[in-house]
Amino acid sequence: MHGANPSMPASHGDDHGGGASHASVRGYVVGFILSVVLTAIPFALVMSGAVPASTAVPAALALGAVQMVVHLVYFLHMDRASTRTWNMAAFVFTVIVLVILVAGSLWVMHNLDVNMMPGMMPRLISG
Repeated sequence: MHGANPSMPASHGDDHGGGASHASVRGYVVGFILSVVLTAIPFALVMSGAVPASTAVPAALALGAVQMVVHLVYFLHMDRASTRTWNMAAFVFTVIVLVILVAGSLWVMHNLDVNMMPGMMPRLISG
């Protein structure tokens, strides 16, 4: 073959570069099933009313965090491989920026609420 890399096996001529892993259908199916289960559990907890809201909300948040990890591992292929260093660094930077933005926005809104003058509050008209 013209231009073929002699170090590559004949059965696989694609070079994805950067050490990209090959995704399998099995991996995507496992990720999909885990995502569906991790979505159905909080939905069932909330809709059935089997647990109080003080338990359902933290459970839904925890399962949402687990689902984010499932998405990162099974769909974005962010594992501990050494070739993923720059992807992980970019992801960590993005998370840090998002945390700063959300926390800063909540802090500003809280301070605006606390420091609002009583005369500035709209009057409710009872009707």
